Amino acid sequence: MAEPRADVRGEVSDDLRERMVRAIGEVERPIENRFQARRRAREAAEDAITVLRSEGYYAYGVEAEVGEGDRPRPIVQVTPGPRFRIVSPAVDWTGEAPDPETQDRGRAAMRLSAGEPGRAADVVAAEGRIVATVQQSGYADARAEPREVIVDHADSTVQPTFRIAAGDLVRLDGLVLETEGRTNPRWLDQLRPWDDGAVYNPQDVAELERRLLDTGVYDSVAVALSNRDDVDEEGRRRVVVTLADRAPRTLELGASYSSSEGFGVDGRWSRYNVLGRADTLAVVARASELDNRLGADLTLPHWRRPAQTLHLGAAAYQNQTDAYEETGVGVAADVRRRYGANSFLTLGGSLDLTRTDERDSRTLSPLGRDLLIGAVFGAASLDRSNDVLDPTQGWRVDLRLEPTYIAGDEALPYLEVSSQATAYLPLDSQGRTVIAGRARVGSLVGGSLPEVPASRRFYAGGGGSVRGYAYQAVGPRLVDGTPAGGLSLVELSFEARRRLTERWGVVAFVDAGSVGEAVAPSGDNLSVGVGIGVRYDLGFGPIRADIAIPLDSDKRDGDFQVYLSIGQSF
Repeated sequence: MAEPRADVRGEVSDDLRERMVRAIGEVERPIENRFQARRRAREAAEDAITVLRSEGYYAYGVEAEVGEGDRPRPIVQVTPGPRFRIVSPAVDWTGEAPDPETQDRGRAAMRLSAGEPGRAADVVAAEGRIVATVQQSGYADARAEPREVIVDHADSTVQPTFRIAAGDLVRLDGLVLETEGRTNPRWLDQLRPWDDGAVYNPQDVAELERRLLDTGVYDSVAVALSNRDDVDEEGRRRVVVTLADRAPRTLELGASYSSSEGFGVDGRWSRYNVLGRADTLAVVARASELDNRLGADLTLPHWRRPAQTLHLGAAAYQNQTDAYEETGVGVAADVRRRYGANSFLTLGGSLDLTRTDERDSRTLSPLGRDLLIGAVFGAASLDRSNDVLDPTQGWRVDLRLEPTYIAGDEALPYLEVSSQATAYLPLDSQGRTVIAGRARVGSLVGGSLPEVPASRRFYAGGGGSVRGYAYQAVGPRLVDGTPAGGLSLVELSFEARRRLTERWGVVAFVDAGSVGEAVAPSGDNLSVGVGIGVRYDLGFGPIRADIAIPLDSDKRDGDFQVYLSIGQSF
């Protein structure tokens, strides 16, 4: 059993005593003789002195002592003495001083006031703030030289003088690319957030590094100012960018399972930096009982401007559900603008040529539709959660507006509106217990239920919707039991998540959903499912296994449903 390395004695405040006890630490092995006790007492005394000096006690008395007996206790006898106070902190510029405004900012960055405790850590931190502030003002080579700290025992004061070498004001030139990859220097030059001749700002250099890392096609990225002697005729310095391309190709496989939807297998083959502008070309495929598709995607990050991504895609697909069968080909394009870490504004469009087989809602006779469907959309996503795959606090809001025009047997324009909000509330400081909630609503405006093709209506039920019910099982049905879909949707989910170990966790949840024939979402006739699940953390995100029971016996398909997938349900 662990025990303190030494006992701290003397008239010491509780806070100071606690700091010294933590610094001295604990040991597993007990004392065996007086020699060991004396050695531990001396080591503990040195730790206590370090704490005293760091807290501004310079006129201390510390004695290493040993108790009585065959196995004596190491003892540190402490007399803190008076606490020294800061007086007259100053900055002394060595070499040529920076401009007066930078000098003022540097002195303000000290944040040391006369009369404050003379903590060593505060003095060191003040020096770091001064250097950082001067560098941010354009003096890239600013550095701290040995500081002068006068500790006056006569009046118990600490007078720090920081000696700072500012160097020359640095103005920036273009980029130097060092890489064996295929990145195009002209594309890279468009990413820099400064113009030629701009005053150096370390945040600009860091922003360029973030922009390159965001593309996901590099194993490593380094952005740094060139050497002091590497200047052009106007005294400007270049920025050196060093890139290491990731493996040029990757193959990703995924799988999911639901007792009602069956197995699903996903594959993605990706090729990186084909065009030399951090692009990703991917071939994607999915095979399942409900959804089969084969397609290709091209992603161009920082398209036309930083933090803006162009996505182009084409696919052939076949969907086989209880409500309809759909076969088609489609193309899509969208431009996504990122704000902050994970918030986006997206504008795009799609064009699909499809053959949809469904049942006429009035006669139940087979109805085949050959349709050309064009749509444009705008979507906004605001993310204030702390993790993409496994959030424990914060919230997210998503909104999507999609005007659609269908040409075929009949022409139909309509508008799809959908929004979703999720929130995560931790019940402890470590986020081991989290209450999570989700609410989603949707509406189709401009078309009646028979006019809107079955493949474009709202449905509920299944692993990503209302667990406990089969896919499309929630909502109105035709006379023969075929899911009819609806013009409006309401979904609600609540989860209590508990992490048991570093890898394993459990979840209890309640899901509810309603599909309506009216345009306005009402939440009438909610179908409710309850269940439990387990989570296993893979490091980048959890594997999810859920079992859910439907509480609405009129709409249940089976006594329970089982779901296996990757990532939290929301």
